[in-house]
Amino acid sequence: MSQFSQLDSVRLLATLPHPCGYLDDQEATTVFVDPQTPVDQRLYSRLSEMGFRRSGNYLYRPQCTHCQACIPARVPVDLFIPNRNQRRCWRRNRDLDVFHLKDIDTDEHYGLYARYIEQRHGDGEMYPPSRDQFRSFLNNAWGSTRYLEFRARGRLIATAVTDVLSTGVSAIYTFYDPDEIKRSLGSYSVLYQIEWARRLGLPSLYLGYWIAQCQKMAYKSQFQPLEILQNNRWSLKSD
Repeated sequence: MSQFSQLDSVRLLATLPHPCGYLDDQEATTVFVDPQTPVDQRLYSRLSEMGFRRSGNYLYRPQCTHCQACIPARVPVDLFIPNRNQRRCWRRNRDLDVFHLKDIDTDEHYGLYARYIEQRHGDGEMYPPSRDQFRSFLNNAWGSTRYLEFRARGRLIATAVTDVLSTGVSAIYTFYDPDEIKRSLGSYSVLYQIEWARRLGLPSLYLGYWIAQCQKMAYKSQFQPLEILQNNRWSLKSD
């Protein structure tokens, strides 16, 4: 039985074609799990293994007619070896205190999120930020989400939203103080989650979709080795 035949009992819906948010010359179509479908961690883990991602309470994957540029990617944590820049990034942030939370619906966290969206993604789909958007995009109802809070001398400078699955850890979103450029907090968040997945005894850190032609996604290929899902099979990406 193939992985995709396991979806027989799950109803999938599709969006109408719309402009792609990553490639200017492409049209995108997204399939997503019917919101009425009962979802638990087991189903969520299976769908993640098959290339689905979470946004709020929606599980989705691209299914475009003329483009297959969005490729699911994950880091096999036991094989990961940090490069020189990543080792420097890790050392640069060793002064940070990290806390694991079950909720971040606070003015402090929303304020950091709003600043991040306004200064780093003012041309994106999430601009302008709102409190309702913050709650909807980052929360889920399946009991798998954890929030990693990074503080420097007590000051909140970054938060990573991550889901713990049976097949690995899924990096959902990281937002951080846009003034802390030298810390490379986006990279540090990924490095921390790789180490966390290793401590949990989980094999992978899911990074979402890698798109070779999209500069915004280029950072994912810096975490080596990288596994990608093609033709329904995970395999190490060749350089």
